[in-house]
Parts: sequence; structure tokens; C-alpha cells
Amino acid sequence: MTESAEDQFEDYSAMNLWLHDLSIDPATRVAGGLMIFAGSLLGLLLGIALISANVGEILSGQLDGSDGVADVNGTAITALQDSGTGGEPAEGVTVSLIDSDGLVVGVDETDSGGRFSVKDVPRRTATLLVEHPGNRTVEITLVPGDHAQISVTLTPGNGVDKIDMSGESHLAESVLIGSMIAAMTLLAGLAGMVGGLEAYRGDRFRKTWWLAFFGLWSRGMLFIGPMLILIGMGMVSLSRDQFTDYTRD
Repeated sequence: MTESAEDQFEDYSAMNLWLHDLSIDPATRVAGGLMIFAGSLLGLLLGIALISANVGEILSGQLDGSDGVADVNGTAITALQDSGTGGEPAEGVTVSLIDSDGLVVGVDETDSGGRFSVKDVPRRTATLLVEHPGNRTVEITLVPGDHAQISVTLTPGNGVDKIDMSGESHLAESVLIGSMIAAMTLLAGLAGMVGGLEAYRGDRFRKTWWLAFFGLWSRGMLFIGPMLILIGMGMVSLSRDQFTDYTRD
């Protein structure tokens, strides 16, 4: 070691000398690239799993192998009266689901807790008919599976109360958002893997860093993938002088 080099390092602590040795060792850059690649690969696998799944079925809770069917669940309660009575579960209420052709596709009767469940009905626009002696009939237009629970209030009297809930579902928008997230996860994983390969080659530092940064958003195994990528980015930054296009300001 020359005298000038000795002067350069004489004020370095043991930690600084160790970090300097790491920064000039090609193994540091290669190891960083491999960690970025591995963390991004986990994200890529997550993206593939999300895309392979039927997002619509996941969001509508239909992963039981049935094709285009769902349950209609809800409760029926009595309306509040001026005297302060009411608001209690209504037992013995007949609940029928009628399709667009006027055919009854499911029937149930509320229990002591006012609960009802019409099971395995087609996921097509239908009318939920709620009938109970002495109360107004309630007709609810809906798509089975779009609502987790339906609350029906029974009002004393005659006649029919019509409610349209067919336009309240955000399932289509949720499916679109879920698909976009899956695609972004997949692309982020691919970007990170390319960043890992760039680190291994040691040609373009800024390209490597930004690709690895995008790879963070792949979220492989929640925190494990991003943690590996962050560690890899730190090792790549430490060895940035090894990249052919890097120049210090």
C-alpha cells in the first residue's frame, strides 16, 4: 500500500474499513442482485396466484365449487312505533325469491331471531318477496350474492313496499380493482427480477436501483419479499462504484 493510500485510510474506523472492503468486493454486488431477484420472484409468484384466481368468485364468496349460485341471507325486524315498541326480530316471516320469469327459486321462513337464508339460488336479478300477516309486503329487487346481509323492516298495514337494491352492488368495480392490483403485482415482480439481473451484470446503477424500487411493490409473502429487496438495494448502493456507468458527483 502506498503512503498516500495509507494516509487515506489511517482515520478510518474498523467499521469504515469493513464497509470499504465490502464496497469493492464484487461478491457484494452479486449478492445484492440475488437478494433483489429472490424478493421479486416471491412477488411474481404472488401476482401469478392473484391472476390465476377468479377474482369475481373470491369477492362474492363463491369458492365452494358452485357455478353461478349464491345465498341470500338477512334479517326481518318489526318497525318502531310511536309508543316505543317494535324493532324486534320477526319470527315466522315467509321469504321467497322469484326470478325474472315469475318462478319461485327459493323459500325460507325466519326463525326466532328474525334470520332467514335462501340457499343456492342463481346469481341473476330476482325479487325477494317478504310476507307476514298484518304487515305490508316488501319486494326487494337484487342480485343474489351482491349483499352479505339484507335487513328488512316490516311495517303494519296493507300494500307493497318496493325496494331496488340491484344497482347498489360494487362487485364489478371491485373485480376490476382486484384484477388491476394482480397485474401491477405481476409487473412489479418482473421489474424487480430484471433489476436483480442488472445488478449481477453491474452495468447500469440507476436502472438497477429504480427497477428494484418498483419490485418492492410486488409484496411477495407480505414483508419477506420487500425485506429481501431492501437488503439487496442496500448492498447494491454500497457497491455502486463497481457499476460501469456510475460516477461520483
